[in-house]
Amino acid sequence: MKATPADIALICDELPEVELGTSWGGRPTYKVPRGPKGKGFVIYRAPGKTAIDPSNGEPFTDLLVISVADEDAKLALVQDDRLPFFTIDHFSGYNAVLVQLSRLGEIDRDQLAEILAEAWAAKAPKKLVDEYFAHDRTAGR
Repeated sequence: MKATPADIALICDELPEVELGTSWGGRPTYKVPRGPKGKGFVIYRAPGKTAIDPSNGEPFTDLLVISVADEDAKLALVQDDRLPFFTIDHFSGYNAVLVQLSRLGEIDRDQLAEILAEAWAAKAPKKLVDEYFAHDRTAGR
């Protein structure tokens, strides 16, 4: 089944200790853990001059910022021509990738769920990550 923008909320809400809050000037952001110490792992990015759509020269209007564990994970996503993920100079040295919501259908929902779980794990407290993945293994996933 192909991924859709609605899958973002469905997948993020299934992960432990996640809340939808705001960051980056009031942008909707999925954070972990809940509360004031939460760190954003999926952010709906506002259009801006640092992310220009090469097809029309205008700022992208539907970008999602997804955290990754490290530079290797980032490169694996952006260098795979089969995937819609990319980066911009503004994100040089920052462990995150970008994707247009309108291009999520280029990947399947299971693949999106895996990428979002890894984004969550990159920001979640280590103990929570260990518990989540231990439960995943015992559940046969």
